[in-house]
Amino acid sequence: MSTNREFLERNAFRFANRDFYRIDVVETDPIKGNFSNVARCRSSGTLLGPTNHHNYQPQLRSLYEQRFSRRMSFADYQRQIEIVSDSALIERWKEEARKVTTYTTLREETPRTFSSVVEAERHFRSHYLPGLIRNVTESIIGGALSRRLPDRTLHRVIEEAWTRETRSPSNMMQELAGRFRENGLQVFRHRRGMLFVSPIRVRAFVHEQAGVSLSVNAILQGLAGTPGINRKQLSEKLIGDGAMETAEARRLALASDLRWLINEGYVIEFNDGSLDLPRAKVSPQDPVAAVESAPKSSNGSTAEPAEHPIATTT
Repeated sequence: MSTNREFLERNAFRFANRDFYRIDVVETDPIKGNFSNVARCRSSGTLLGPTNHHNYQPQLRSLYEQRFSRRMSFADYQRQIEIVSDSALIERWKEEARKVTTYTTLREETPRTFSSVVEAERHFRSHYLPGLIRNVTESIIGGALSRRLPDRTLHRVIEEAWTRETRSPSNMMQELAGRFRENGLQVFRHRRGMLFVSPIRVRAFVHEQAGVSLSVNAILQGLAGTPGINRKQLSEKLIGDGAMETAEARRLALASDLRWLINEGYVIEFNDGSLDLPRAKVSPQDPVAAVESAPKSSNGSTAEPAEHPIATTT
């Protein structure tokens, strides 16, 4: 992925060659001839061979494209090539040059083998490259891959975005809230300002509402006095140890009323089993607005807790 088509075309073979070719390294006969010097890349220490050897130019171009094309022009790269007359280096180059890399096609009915990277790349450009590069207006990639993109410009943009979101993930929260809402989920703020997600729209219960049973009022008052208790603790608080003859009927009535309160959003049951009442100033109509109205830190960014920014409820 890159914002520069020329960069992709120039480096596509290096990125994708193993998807289209089997690469083998074979050893050939010793190189014959007397050579008085050998060219060496100062930046990498790679021996490229004598300048009058038939493989010198392909080796030079290949090394440049693979390792230095993003740093400097080819003319600048050529200027940092040195010619050395060390006999030991010449012998070392001869041994290294005996190892020839071959490229065998993987996607052709009759495989073809190329004895040099230049021939293989020429075949790649004519047969595969046109179908690999395309223009897109939007692309989704994973977080780990986004940090390893070879395009420097795109990599820098993503790094800056990561830094902004690390300081204040408000943009991410708004995006997630919108996507959750599109899928029928509700986002609300609760414990210490944490954001929670639920399929139920959380709302405060109006105690003066006509026709409310004593059992419902008892549940609401019990949770208001002891937030965070679970179903068993609430039952023990409101009914006791169950010694009375009517205890079982009362427990069933309590469970029915509690389930109704939870389903209507008047009581929140968290995924750890704890129960609580919605915050008085909840804004269920606009989850994104709830994100924007979060407490601000001293530098003006949205203050998020150190723990998980979004949790779930049952």
